[in-house]
Amino acid sequence: MAWLNYHHLLYFWTVARTGTIANASRELHLSQPTISTQLKTLEESLGQKLFQRAGRRLALTDVGRSVYRYADEIFRLGREMQESITRGPMSRQVKFTVGVADVVPKLVAERLLEPAYAAVPDLQLEVHEGNVAQLLARLALHELDVVLSDSPAPHDVKVRAFNHELGESGLTFFARANLATSLKRTFPASLTGAPTLLPLAGTPSRLLLDQWFERHGLRPKVVGEFDDSALMKVFGAAGRGVFAAPTAIEDEVARQFQVQVVGRTDELRVRFFAISVERRLRHPAVVAVAESARRDMLD
Repeated sequence: MAWLNYHHLLYFWTVARTGTIANASRELHLSQPTISTQLKTLEESLGQKLFQRAGRRLALTDVGRSVYRYADEIFRLGREMQESITRGPMSRQVKFTVGVADVVPKLVAERLLEPAYAAVPDLQLEVHEGNVAQLLARLALHELDVVLSDSPAPHDVKVRAFNHELGESGLTFFARANLATSLKRTFPASLTGAPTLLPLAGTPSRLLLDQWFERHGLRPKVVGEFDDSALMKVFGAAGRGVFAAPTAIEDEVARQFQVQVVGRTDELRVRFFAISVERRLRHPAVVAVAESARRDMLD
């Protein structure tokens, strides 16, 4: 069995955290050649390059980022152990690192994640937003515990992942009061010619909407397209047009953005998934999120 030299890991962690060998040298009170030599030894023992040059600074490779995540956890546990011995027994925080696809409405993400706090009293939540492909790559490196998305993991992404359906919801259309009043009486026919704010073309939610418009012969006037659903709602609150959001968060959207309901449809169903590298969910926070969503949140 190969033994990990934790002094070498400490030197690596310090260089990664401070950005340069010179900075790490000052913090550790060691010479730069000493640190360089130990970093090389660590890379040789792992059989992988951990750093690459980025101008005057050192940037982590993909493997380096994974090693840094483990090192950060190791040294955090070390500090926690020292504090526990010094101050007496104390509860250990449970870290929960989540990737949220940027197409998932932020209000939905908040409602999905909220039950984790009740299930894990001393929770440390860390949330990263991005596109699904990037988040799944980080999931594969175990940098994330789970990814929340409005669609299953794409087949063309070479990541072994399991999709856990959380639930689904119909869609509600909203607008500022004066626009909503003029449209709600003959909804959905009134959407033809109405100023409308939509997700970007090609996204799952946009494809659903386009198919529904086509099926009902509706021709809304598209006045804005967004890859950020929160920004789309801000423009809707300013009176720029009609926008859609999951019915599951209808009350929150109306209250937060001061808009009114134009109409609802159950023909359009948006789905939400927890994507993990495990067939069976194990992290207590992920289990709580999944169970709560399936039981309470979504239609």
